[in-house]
Formats: sequence, structure tokens, C-alpha cells
Amino acid sequence: MKSQEFISREDQYGAHNYHPLPVVLERGEGVYVWDVDGKRYFDFLSSYSAVNQGHCHPGIISTLIEQSKILTLTSRAFYNNVLGEYEEYITKLFGFQKVLPMNTGAEAVETALKLARKWAYLKKGIPQDQAKIITCEGNFHGRTITIVTFSTDPDARKDYGPFTPGFITIPYNNIDALKEAVNDPDVAAFLVEPIQGEAGVFVPDDGFLKKAYDICKASNVLFIADEVQTGLARTGKMLACDHENIHPDMLILGKALSGGVLPVSAVLADDYIMLTIKPGEHGSTFGGNPLACKVAITSLKVLLDEKLAENAAAMGKIFRDEITSIKSDMIELVRGKGLLNAVVIKPKEGKTAWDVCLAMKDNGLIAKPTHGHIIRFAPPLVINKDQMYEAIGIIKDTFRQF
Repeated sequence: MKSQEFISREDQYGAHNYHPLPVVLERGEGVYVWDVDGKRYFDFLSSYSAVNQGHCHPGIISTLIEQSKILTLTSRAFYNNVLGEYEEYITKLFGFQKVLPMNTGAEAVETALKLARKWAYLKKGIPQDQAKIITCEGNFHGRTITIVTFSTDPDARKDYGPFTPGFITIPYNNIDALKEAVNDPDVAAFLVEPIQGEAGVFVPDDGFLKKAYDICKASNVLFIADEVQTGLARTGKMLACDHENIHPDMLILGKALSGGVLPVSAVLADDYIMLTIKPGEHGSTFGGNPLACKVAITSLKVLLDEKLAENAAAMGKIFRDEITSIKSDMIELVRGKGLLNAVVIKPKEGKTAWDVCLAMKDNGLIAKPTHGHIIRFAPPLVINKDQMYEAIGIIKDTFRQF
């Protein structure tokens, strides 16, 4: 089959809820993917940071195969011999007393919201059904009805109401707005992305997270960090919160927690929060399955053993320095941290960020626009210096075309 035949089949039989770049991929290894015609590309999206460890990392795939032959799923109706190993490893690694395993990022966010409300009623003493959670404009935490309730993206909300009550939305990166919002005695938590990825890699001011954390602590408000995209070495630290040395009350992880081979997510918190949920009050058939647990342990070890956070910091600096040096009327701004970066595009003669991405694809590098005018660049963290400079060369050549 030719590429267009694959695209046409998806178009005929699949829901039209995505607008993919017109490339049909069939194989991946490290920082590269190949299409059905055998053409190789640098992957500069990394499945939205799910393949931080690179495509088909041999250690992760080996664990996946090995455990898949032994036991894949028991449900939580029974104990299994792997879950405790995973729970001990991840809680000690990130410094929490408990973990609640889930599958997708959105499920983990929903779990954190439920935990925050439970804590609000059982521990903080907020009147029943009155708890409020502060969120930020420009956020992206998932696609469930409750999560799109506090989205400020019209496309995420249109025709999906009525929405879930109990949320206050404030501007991102605005300490004064947070100070005012926590004055409400019914506020239970502040849910925030340390860097807003889907919004176009919006990096807050230095010190914002620490100030926000201190405000929450002073007001008995839980600080919840959604690190589904920013965590696991992507920004040059194991967690983006580590840049300001803060330890959130709740930490949400996903995506690269499995190295991109199956859905694995987690919420981490200490006992005073986690143990407010009792048996039968929350769960997941697949959450904490033996296959996911073994894969997650290996995926985390790969990040540490291969020093991928340090590599992300070094390669990210090269990327920003080089892209900033490009002389192009279309490049309005370059921003990011580690290997989570974005270029804000100014349209030129009717050409937009989408056109730039199409041209980069033709030149051997794939990335995707967000919000129409921003291109996010986030390669696997295993990229080396030679590969980075080759990829930057493709990006520079592409902008020269315009």
C-alpha cells in the first residue's frame, strides 16, 4: 500500500478528531522513524514526550517481552508479585509515601482531582460539595468532561457542556491572582503544569513555581504538579519542579513512564492525602498491572542510567542557541527548557507554521504545530550532539526555503 492509501483508510474508518501530518510511519529506533516508503525522519515530537527514552528502547522492549510471557493482568482483585516492587521503586525515587497507579495522563489527573476533594472534606473541613480547585488559563490536562471544564481552549469546550462545577481559573504565571484565589476558604488545591506544553511551551518566570508553592503551603492548599509532559527528564531535570527545588503535595506522571510502549500513569502523594481514599472508592482494571509495573521500572532506570536529564539540558541549550541565530522573518520567538522547546511563527506571504512543518517533513524532520502559530520541538532525550546538529541543519535549511 502507498502512503495515501493508509491515510484514506484511516479517514474512512476512523473518527476525525486529529489532523495528522501527512506521513505514515511504520518503524522507529532511537531518535528516528521511517515511513512506509522507507524514508527516515528525525522525530521532533516524541509522541508528545512519551518516548523520552527513544523509540523501541531495547532494554524497555526486552522487559516488555519478558514480562508479557509471564503475567500481564490480574486486576486489583488480587495481589501480584510485581506491583509492590514498582510502588517501592517509584515512591522512593520521587520521595513520596504512596503511589496510585493508573493508565493514561487524563486518568491520573482525574485521580488527583478526586484525591484533592477527598482531602478537602475529610482533612481540611471544607463543607461537602463546596471544594474548589484553582487551575490556570492555557492549561492542558486531558480531554475528559471534567478536565475540559477548566480548559480555556474554545475547541476543547464547545458543545460539551454542561460542565463540572468547583473550579477557579486564573492567569498562568500570575502570583497576585493566585494570592487572591487562595483567600477563598473553600479552595482545596492548585493544579498547575510547571511548563505549559500544549499551550506552546510557555515557560513561567523564574521563581513562579516556588512562590506559588509557598502561597499554597501558607494557605493550607494542596500544590498539584501535572508533570505528565514536563516530567521524566524532559526539561533537563528529572522533574520540572526540580528546577526550583519544590516537592509538590501531589505529583502526576504519565507518557514516558512506560517509554512509550503502553499506557502507564501515576499519582504520587503522602499518606495524609492518599489514605483518604478507601477500598472501593476509586480504581482501574488495568492500573498497576504486572506488565505496566515492570516496564515502568525499566523505563525509569533508563532515564537515570543513561543520564537523559543531563543530556536534555545540554542538547536543549545547543538547540535554542542555534535556532535563535537563524535569520528569518518567520521566527518571532524561541523558548523552552531542556528538550521541550517551541518556535513562535509569524506568517509570511500566506505561509504558516503548518507549511513550515510540511517542508521540514519533506526535508527529513517531523514536528507538529500547536495553536496554529507555534511549532513544538521535542526530540527523544537520547539524541546526541551529531544528531542534534544534523537536525538543526534541516530546520535551518527549511526556514531558508521561506
